[in-house]
Amino acid sequence: MMHWRKLGLVYGPDGSLPWANSHAMIPTPVRLNDDVIRVFVTFCDAAGIGRPGYVDVSSKNPLQVLGVSQQPLLELGKPGTFDENGMLTCGVTDLGNGRMFMYYVGFELGTKIRYRLLTGLAISEDGGSTFSRFAPTPVLERSAEEVYFRCGPYCLYGPIRFRLWYVAGSEWIDLDGKSMPVYDIRYAESDDGIHWPDQGKVQIPITEPDEHGFGRPCVIAKPGGGYRMFYSVRRRSLGAYRLGYAESADGNAWVRMDEELNLDVTPDAFDSDAIMYAAPIEIDGKLYVFYNGNNFGRDGFAVAVLEAE
Repeated sequence: MMHWRKLGLVYGPDGSLPWANSHAMIPTPVRLNDDVIRVFVTFCDAAGIGRPGYVDVSSKNPLQVLGVSQQPLLELGKPGTFDENGMLTCGVTDLGNGRMFMYYVGFELGTKIRYRLLTGLAISEDGGSTFSRFAPTPVLERSAEEVYFRCGPYCLYGPIRFRLWYVAGSEWIDLDGKSMPVYDIRYAESDDGIHWPDQGKVQIPITEPDEHGFGRPCVIAKPGGGYRMFYSVRRRSLGAYRLGYAESADGNAWVRMDEELNLDVTPDAFDSDAIMYAAPIEIDGKLYVFYNGNNFGRDGFAVAVLEAE
C-alpha cells in the first residue's frame, strides 16, 4: 500500500489573463534543469475553451511557483479543424537539445454526438518555451476501430522507438439521461513519433460494471526495473473520476493495482468530489504526482509526495 502526503494546491489562475481565466487541467511535468520543473497545463477562457500553457515550479519545493506562461503555447485551430474548439495538453516528450513533442487533444464538437477527441502534435525547438503545430490534422486520426476517441496521449522515447499510451473508443452510452463516452487504455509504437498505426493494443480494458472509461495514462520507470502507470477511472455511480494505478515489467502487459495507490478525495477540499489526471515525476529520489480535483481542475492543480510503499 502506498502512502502519500498531499502538499496542497500549487497554482490556479486568478482570472487576470483572458485566455487563462480558470482551470489548470491535466498537469504534465517535465524537468527543465536541476532547479525547474515545467508543468504543462491547459487553461480555460471565460467560455471554457482550453489552450495550453505552463507553470514553472521549483524542483526543491514544487509548491513554489517560479513563473507562468503569459501567452498560450498554441492557439486554436482554424475553423473546421479538429482543434478549433479547444486543446488539452496530455503529454510532452523531451527529446533533448531543446526539442520537445507536445501531444495534445483537439476538442471537436459534434452534431449527433457531443464531441470527438483526436490527438495532434506540436513541436518545440527552444526547450518548451514556444511550440508550432505540426499539421492542421491529427497524428492520431479517427480509424475504423477507434472512431470517436483517440486521445489522452502520453509518449516515452527511447532507446529506439516512441512508445505511446492513450485512450480510445467508438461508443457512447446513456448515463442518467446524459450521453457519455466509453474508452479503454491502448498502446502503440512509432519510429518517428509522428506516424502511428490505426489501432492500438488494448492494455487496460474496462472490466468493472461501474466503469465506462479512463483518463490520460502516465507511465514512469520504477526503481529496480519495470514501469508504473497512473491513470483516471470514470465511474458511473459517482459521475466523476477516481485515480487508478498499474504496474508492468515491460510497459506492455499491465497488472491493475488500483487499491494499492491509496490517493483519493479529501472531504471539504478542492478534491472532495473528484481526483484525476495524476502525473508522476521523480526528483532527487522523491516521487511526486501532480493532479487535479473537482470539476476537471477548476481550482488549479495540486501535488502529493510518496512517503512510503
